[in-house]
Amino acid sequence: MKNKQGFLNTNVMGLKLEICSKKPLTGFLRNGICTGSVSDFGQHFVCCLIDQKFLDFSFERGNDLKTPKPEFNFPGLKQGDKWCVCVDRWIEALNNNVAPKIFLKATNKLVLKKIDIETLKKFALDIN
Repeated sequence: MKNKQGFLNTNVMGLKLEICSKKPLTGFLRNGICTGSVSDFGQHFVCCLIDQKFLDFSFERGNDLKTPKPEFNFPGLKQGDKWCVCVDRWIEALNNNVAPKIFLKATNKLVLKKIDIETLKKFALDIN
């Protein structure tokens, strides 16, 4: 299953990629789904439940996710929002013990190129 840009619309479990969030509207393509396009160098593929630790960590790293940026159709995030996070940023947060929880059903299979499924499962909110 691929989108019109040729990117996978399959989740890490091999099923159809579910919507991460419509409010706020997330995804690199702002379609609610953690899929990509050739211009998505950040690979916004990990569907996360945003928490304050992650927001503060990203801010300290020079990525202000709190402040709205209407010119980029970015509403600004707060704790409790769901958001498609860049794969490398999530790994960096993991290595600094501030990785947010994730939704496997809405996380793109392409993350498996960089993060193993067992690690992802430890942070999953949507499996037992």
